[in-house]
Amino acid sequence: MLSQGFFGCAQFQKVLKNLQSNTVLSQDDIGKGLRQALDNGINKQVTKLTAQDGFYKNDLVKILMPDELQAIDKGLRRIGMGNLVDEGIKVLNRAAEDAVKTATPIFVNAVKEITFNDAKNILLGEKNAATMYLQTKTQQDLYQSFTPVVEQSFANVGVDAIWSQIISKYNSIPFVKKVNPNLTEYVTNQALKGVYTMIAVEEVGIREKVALRDTALLKKVFALQDVK
Repeated sequence: MLSQGFFGCAQFQKVLKNLQSNTVLSQDDIGKGLRQALDNGINKQVTKLTAQDGFYKNDLVKILMPDELQAIDKGLRRIGMGNLVDEGIKVLNRAAEDAVKTATPIFVNAVKEITFNDAKNILLGEKNAATMYLQTKTQQDLYQSFTPVVEQSFANVGVDAIWSQIISKYNSIPFVKKVNPNLTEYVTNQALKGVYTMIAVEEVGIREKVALRDTALLKKVFALQDVK
């Protein structure tokens, strides 16, 4: 189903007419253009997440304490153990950075599968329609790929030891509610969220800024959705 949230009715009809009447671009061209846009998101944005501090120093995707553990953050900082909390947060982000390194082959396969109908729906959809398509196609495989990497990263950087200390210190504070979080699942889900967030950054940029359409094909394809 085509979403009209990004367009008013008149704008939507104008874009649809442009798409239907266009004689310069073939169906194959339009599909290739959408693939290029997603490839840009993967190559320019997702790869940033795999570098050291790719998550930790990126405010859009930095992994913080899960909501149910915010009390840990406040409680330990209150008793002068903020450095331990900061280290705990940092190693969670390190695990996410490691996990994302496994994403590219899964994305590449999903991008190859885009059909003309997919591309048309994406082009006429919301500003993040391509990202949402990719999420639908890849989320399950990425979750399965990320989980063991997060577990191994936890072992490599000593997450379990650090977080055992954090949890132990917090649970020893009088009158607090004891906690025992599943950090592997939490970091895996946050890593997934971060990946799609960064792909959407690139997609929205390409849709809104002509300067970011860095190939002739991207310029032609996304010109179809440029309505005044």
